Amino acid sequence: MRVTRTLRATVGAALTGALLLTASATASADQVRKEQWPLEAFGAEQLWKEATGKGVTVAVLDSGFRETHQDLKGQFLPEPDFGKRNEAEAAKHLKPGEHDVRDHGTAMASIIAGHGHGPGGSEGVKGLAPDAKILPVPEYGSSGQATRWAVDHGADVINMSYGGAGQAGDECASIAYALSKGVVVVAGVGNDATTGKTYPVGCPGVIGVGAVDQYGAAAEFNNYNSDTDLLAPGVKITVASGTSDTGYDRAAEGSSDATAYVSATAALLKQKFPDLTPGQIANRLVKTAGLAQPQKAKHLNLPDPHYGYGFLQPGPALRKTLAAGPKEGPLPMPKGNPSQAGADQGEDAGRPSDSGTNNALLYGGIGVGALVVVGAVVALVASARRRKNTSG
Repeated sequence: MRVTRTLRATVGAALTGALLLTASATASADQVRKEQWPLEAFGAEQLWKEATGKGVTVAVLDSGFRETHQDLKGQFLPEPDFGKRNEAEAAKHLKPGEHDVRDHGTAMASIIAGHGHGPGGSEGVKGLAPDAKILPVPEYGSSGQATRWAVDHGADVINMSYGGAGQAGDECASIAYALSKGVVVVAGVGNDATTGKTYPVGCPGVIGVGAVDQYGAAAEFNNYNSDTDLLAPGVKITVASGTSDTGYDRAAEGSSDATAYVSATAALLKQKFPDLTPGQIANRLVKTAGLAQPQKAKHLNLPDPHYGYGFLQPGPALRKTLAAGPKEGPLPMPKGNPSQAGADQGEDAGRPSDSGTNNALLYGGIGVGALVVVGAVVALVASARRRKNTSG
């Protein structure tokens, strides 16, 4: 059994050690809000004096969304025509007892742009970029159609909390197109504790994210390889649930959640630094990342396969004086002309291809038990599942 201890830290201080700030220090009478330790760890109330994500659109490519959840009402922009078809197709493959196909996408949206409810929005889940808008893209097939559509409909950031072995269709080409249009792309590394390469995180230019706990330690379930760029909160995360308009998952785990926190931070940066390229946004994120003392003592050669450049620190990323740097940034970027990736691929572009691997897995965020597989088959995949209820 994992033993947890409560640490105290000053709100708004630079986080150079453990990430956890005591939940009881959160100024809220609402238990759900108290459980959102990342907001306290990041000094969110101070961050929001500088940026809230206002004017920024985050496209969430996922299984589906409960747009009527009390903490997300009004945050969603219109979804694509193919979205409802994709959501319905994914739902068709759910077995009795499996979770609502909208659960995962709702959870990710709440981490990014939840506004809470009740007096002054003081109750329920609040996202790290509460004034950002969510562009919901129910994505079944992972071919790149969803990515291209998001880019062409105003996305500033694209959140991809899913992955699988092998590219699906023109996945990397469509990401190259997104980057060429100034869109930041963030994806999870996966939760199988293996070194195997997965996609879309394996595509050049993607910011790859693993989970970190409240003490600054990389989650044991993270996949680890050269695609890991950052860690972000992904253990014991409270999120909105897609199973009802008032539901919550109180102990979510996975690189999905971590990815959403990085996407939210990218939205804050996009508001404050609108002229930075995706590579320059990545530059601010990795150059302000932190390490807990035990990792500092190891003198890691960064980026490290387990830790990347370190854990996310939104405060320093927003406030630190840094040169913008080259437009390509510090991460490997796509080569060649991406213009063809933006070409209209037709109505069938989002359907599973007969060639190649096309079984992207949602990396967490659905609730206890099942995991929706977005791709050629939707099935129960327990190995990729990292959302569970714990008591301490």
